[in-house]
Amino acid sequence: MAEPDSARILAGTWFTPYLAVLRSRVKAQQVYRLSFATEVFSAFLIGLVEFAEVWVIFHNVKHLGGLDVDAALLLFGLSNTSFALSQVAVGHLDSLPSMIRMGTLDAYHLRPQPLLLQLVTSDISLRRLARAAVAVIVLGIGLWRNDIDWGIAPVTLIVITLISGIALFCGLFVCAAGLQFFLIDGAELTNSFTYGGSFAAMQPASVFPTPLKLLFGFAIPVAFTAYVPTLALLGLPGPPLLPAWSAWLTPLAAAWVWLLAAAAWRIGTRHYQEGGG
Repeated sequence: MAEPDSARILAGTWFTPYLAVLRSRVKAQQVYRLSFATEVFSAFLIGLVEFAEVWVIFHNVKHLGGLDVDAALLLFGLSNTSFALSQVAVGHLDSLPSMIRMGTLDAYHLRPQPLLLQLVTSDISLRRLARAAVAVIVLGIGLWRNDIDWGIAPVTLIVITLISGIALFCGLFVCAAGLQFFLIDGAELTNSFTYGGSFAAMQPASVFPTPLKLLFGFAIPVAFTAYVPTLALLGLPGPPLLPAWSAWLTPLAAAWVWLLAAAAWRIGTRHYQEGGG
């Protein structure tokens, strides 16, 4: 019994510095309560506006891409829950370009911990939980309003979809961060894949032309975070390139994105020449 206990103690000791940093960031955000409340309310409004966009479209067009308004609620809930929670975890990697330009990234290289893990645990955006709350509420309404044949399979699929969806979007953020070592001022380009991917995930992929189906179904497979699982949960067949049964392949889609992310991060960090400050 000594070895498992020692392993747990060692693991806890290894992660202690990261937890200390996260706790300090959480406390710092709550010091100025009015500012924090304003930021939370702003994030909540952003979530509402994004939902309003989808609601307006499906309220005026009864069916789009084979989905009705109730199915759109499920689609939005799955995609935005995954994206919003990934934003809470790693969304602050967006600040990497400014850290590279100012040379503040060099300080992270002086510490004997993995660079990516340091950056991920260097901050946490609590305000983005408000956006996630909107998505979770819509997801709950979507699950309630749709006629789903409940059983072990649908519940398992929903859990797999959410976990894999969060992992997939986290991988996109890491991939975008890795590219910043080359682009530096190309945040708008990488945002087209992260935030643009989030927008694409909220749409029925069946309405996309074939090139976009290939892009968002295989190259950047955000269609697996919500659209394909929605088809599977509702018993719809789906288009030829994205059949409903492929919803169970969502973990493979997330693994593919993380393979790209690991390659982009490794090549990017090796390319980095430091700020020289």
